[in-house]
Amino acid sequence: MQILRQSIFIALILLLSANANAQSDAAMQKVFSDSYTQEYYKKYPEAIATLAKVYNEDSYELNMRLGWLNYLNKNYTQSQSYYQKAATLKPYSIEAKLGLVKPLSTMESWDKVLQQYEDILKIDAQNYTANYWAGNIYYNRKKYEAAARLFEKLVNLYPFDYDANHMLAWSYLNMGKNNDAKLLFQVALLIKPADTSATAGLAKIK
Repeated sequence: MQILRQSIFIALILLLSANANAQSDAAMQKVFSDSYTQEYYKKYPEAIATLAKVYNEDSYELNMRLGWLNYLNKNYTQSQSYYQKAATLKPYSIEAKLGLVKPLSTMESWDKVLQQYEDILKIDAQNYTANYWAGNIYYNRKKYEAAARLFEKLVNLYPFDYDANHMLAWSYLNMGKNNDAKLLFQVALLIKPADTSATAGLAKIK
């Protein structure tokens, strides 16, 4: 009899806990839903305030959402802070690192942006976005060999991709690898006929 009473008591506690969790989940879904509606109407401060009422710094989802909304609201320092918290909570999250790139890019913190891309490539060496934009940063810094290594990877993965072929061609051209650059510019022009940048690149070789 004692065992039966204990079992009933435990079952009751579990039921009450499940009900409480269900209510809590429903309330949180309502808050997120409200914030999406406010975002749709570009009421970013209201959406931020809605989520701030239930903010928990240990919530990956809330930090991601607040990172995005603060970015839209042009609060780039706040956006960076929330995205950084999300990235810290889930160190292998690529989406959090890509989110963090948004405010960092706007603030032109290029060293930090590059660090995010390099961190992503440690997790996913074939990530298109990280390879391409890290390559562009190296290219703009005239580190053509470093840029070429990343663009080469993309051309191998996506042989008929305009951006990868185009940027690898320019990298090769600046490295003096004219024949390789010429072939890549020609591929780029198959994808985007009469493209001005690829045409200009070819003109430098001929």
